[in-house]
Amino acid sequence: MNDVEAYLAKLPWLAEEDMCTCMRYSLMGGGKRIRPVLALAAAETLGAQPLAILPAAAALELIHTYSLIHDDLPAMDDDDYRRGRLANHKMFGEGKAILAGAGLLTYAFELLSEPLPVSADQQLRVIREVAAAAGYVGMIGGQADDLTAEIKLNEGRDLSLAELEQIHRRKTGALLLASVRLGAMLGGGTDEQISALSAYARHLGLAFQIKDDILDLEEDSETLGKPAGSDLRRGKATYPALLGLPEAKMYLREQIRQAQAALSGLQGPVAFLADLADYIEQRHY
Repeated sequence: MNDVEAYLAKLPWLAEEDMCTCMRYSLMGGGKRIRPVLALAAAETLGAQPLAILPAAAALELIHTYSLIHDDLPAMDDDDYRRGRLANHKMFGEGKAILAGAGLLTYAFELLSEPLPVSADQQLRVIREVAAAAGYVGMIGGQADDLTAEIKLNEGRDLSLAELEQIHRRKTGALLLASVRLGAMLGGGTDEQISALSAYARHLGLAFQIKDDILDLEEDSETLGKPAGSDLRRGKATYPALLGLPEAKMYLREQIRQAQAALSGLQGPVAFLADLADYIEQRHY
């Protein structure tokens, strides 16, 4: 995480003013850096030098930050706070927040195009996967499905567990999966290694969202850095709402167990990835 933080802090445009001030505000406003850390850890597990792919890993954090800025907008989740501070649109206005998100997204692909220690074909494959994960078949599609589900629930219609999982495999899980696959592909992983790490990431992605839903009910706003209970107030589709809180916790434990089990066939150092799954389950924000 320290390597990611240092790299992000040294991005040259962060020192510029106006729009870059808005972009810097959200990018450097804290965060767990889970996505770039996953990419670096996947590469290291396969015996690669993780710092060699740092620009590509950092790009994932820019995409994630853009999504948070847009999630907080009044037309989306309508949240006033993020990471213990005013949301970007509350600080700079909706127009600049939209542009800040767009600026981070587009700059991410500049970073993904930086020279990497792989062939041009491999790098293009990675760029394509990340673009798909961030786009309409991935995160954007999941966000759209989430809005549709909110309308459905507010109209008194039911949502199945399969529908809820489909939303979160795209909205939250797609970029987490792409993060692990980016590290595995740039780290020279075989098809079998990439497949095992992908299975880990799919379960981790669901676990991450289930835990988010639980935290929204159990933690306070100060701990979360954003309004607690906002999912309940908006009538959003969550695992505790669908399964009940005890069952949601059991389902979270099962996803963590399956994520860690997926690592068992890998020969490299997997302890960090296994511990990261435990962290996802135990975190408080």
